[in-house]
Amino acid sequence: MAVILRQGRALSDLGCSMVKDQVALSVGFLLLSRFTLGAFANFVDVLRLAADEGDRSRPIRCQWRVLSADMSPIMASCGVSITPHERLGDLRRFDYLVIVGGLLDEESFAVDARFDGFLREAAALRIPLVGLCTGSFVLHRAGLMDGYRCCVSWFHTSDFLARFDGLQAVSDQIFVVDRDRLTCSGGASTAHLAAFLVDRHLGKALAAKSLRIMMFNEAERGETAQPTATLELVVHDEVLKRVALLMHHHLEVPLKVEDIAKRLGVNKRLIERRLRAKMATSPQALYTQIRLDHACHLLSRSDQSIATIALECGFCDSSHLTRVFRNRYHITPQQFRAQPSVPH
Repeated sequence: MAVILRQGRALSDLGCSMVKDQVALSVGFLLLSRFTLGAFANFVDVLRLAADEGDRSRPIRCQWRVLSADMSPIMASCGVSITPHERLGDLRRFDYLVIVGGLLDEESFAVDARFDGFLREAAALRIPLVGLCTGSFVLHRAGLMDGYRCCVSWFHTSDFLARFDGLQAVSDQIFVVDRDRLTCSGGASTAHLAAFLVDRHLGKALAAKSLRIMMFNEAERGETAQPTATLELVVHDEVLKRVALLMHHHLEVPLKVEDIAKRLGVNKRLIERRLRAKMATSPQALYTQIRLDHACHLLSRSDQSIATIALECGFCDSSHLTRVFRNRYHITPQQFRAQPSVPH
């Protein structure tokens, strides 16, 4: 097996005296310019806690190495620098190569283009590639996500679609495992993806132990819905969370309930029944509320015209938005914009 073949490497530089074949999971990290520190820290901490008894941090069952082209410190988006362990080299000793992304500014994106050839080499060696946060953007730019499903944070969906063609982003799950490509929306969800890998290679008990020490209640499946501001409308029902996410991601041209059901692989009547039972509402009413919530957000935080906001939120024109807005809040969008707080 590939995992066993990759375990023949020395552990002396890691301060570990255990025999080589006890290392069941080896991960290489490629930190992109201005990467997200939390995404990296959550992922590596799950490996650290699974690697040893208690929280002694010895890399016995797992190894992790931060790789670099020139060994210069790598600056995170928060200003903290990480010193790499070693230069880019033979990747066959790693079971996974994890690319940790961060800010999407043009300067950072241009600097990280130098890694595209390296990533293609890793793919040619059939090493599974993991994209955390905007690391999935870099994988796709390198041509390594064609034909793969790709998890993108709901917050970055519009950025992703604006930059790349030919790939439908999955933004209603916390992570996606599609053969040898694993992508994650970032934040706390990186801990759950790392726990998925620990479970796969070391067993469920060690995955659960890591998450418990990190104060997570339990491991989340990849299909768990990403949290967004609209999810406060929805109680503890994964189907309804994903319904709300799809609605949130399709405001300008609202989806039909039938299309939402088809995308989720459920029956339309199931959605209608659960909304009635858990929220005392209908799909149409929920969709309208989500669109109005976004209109309130734009009214209070942007200088866009009422007509522009109406179109962005899926209303025919400013008159349509004004009519629906007044029915819900008893004031017009113009009056709302003049007030310091959102009416409820």
